[in-house]
Amino acid sequence: MKIALIGYGKMGKIIERIALERGHNIVSIIDIDNKKDFDSEAFKSADVAIEFSVPQVAVDNIKSAFKAGVPIVSGTTGWSDALPELKKLIDANGYTLFWASNYSLGVNIFAAANVFLAKLMNSYPNYNVEMTEIHHTQKLDAPSGTAITLAEGILENLERKTNWTKEVETKPTDLAIKSIREGQVPGIHTIRYESEVDSIEITHDAKSREGFALGAVVAAEFTAGKKGLLGMHDLMKF
Repeated sequence: MKIALIGYGKMGKIIERIALERGHNIVSIIDIDNKKDFDSEAFKSADVAIEFSVPQVAVDNIKSAFKAGVPIVSGTTGWSDALPELKKLIDANGYTLFWASNYSLGVNIFAAANVFLAKLMNSYPNYNVEMTEIHHTQKLDAPSGTAITLAEGILENLERKTNWTKEVETKPTDLAIKSIREGQVPGIHTIRYESEVDSIEITHDAKSREGFALGAVVAAEFTAGKKGLLGMHDLMKF
């Protein structure tokens, strides 16, 4: 498969290595200094593009891939408020976007467990829930996109919580998400249910960026040749 990379930082380089190990070809690499290459024949020849950049340019990168007729897998977070606009473009023009807040296969198994636990907790109102996420100091968005996705999984399934808030719970219907930025932590997400007598905690602790990169390449393999707005629920059948 021919893959184009958009963004060539730490993640881009790991994705490149894993894609090559899985037998794919990298036909184009676009970074901050060569955005004109979206119009190149090399980029347009790609079966799929994988995009890991920064929130400020992610939407423009996705639209540039659309314009070039290349399906795109985006792993950038912090811009999901633009998804409704992109979905309209996708539906109207037959474009392809695979987007997830986290491509780790383990995180997505964790997310399924999170939903199950939230449903179960409807019968146990004495437990309050909060979330903590820890990431490296270079991560620009807070809470993380993964934390927001996990929070949405709780809000959709735990009746006593209606919205998430940053850092503190101001009323009982709030789900507080605490964000910590330190060192080179790839990502730790902890969901804790607390009562007066005990606590229940589930945690996903990423050991490296390798899991995110592998998931992105697997998503690219899945996305090539498909149409529409896709996500990990399509890939993993949850």
